[in-house]
Amino acid sequence: MMQQRHNRYEKARIIGARALQVTYGAPVLIETDREEPILIAAEEYDAGVLPFTVKRSTGAQ
Repeated sequence: MMQQRHNRYEKARIIGARALQVTYGAPVLIETDREEPILIAAEEYDAGVLPFTVKRSTGAQ
């Protein structure tokens, strides 16, 4: 499975949303010894295990 490349804004949004989920008690999807939700989310993102999708517009409307 090829991981979609995200721009920095999409990446920040995905990591921020996941960190919020972890803060509110969502299960962590990887083995980690980190405790800060933002670092956990970033590690999950780098591992490619987050089930987030990004919907992009085609530009022409």
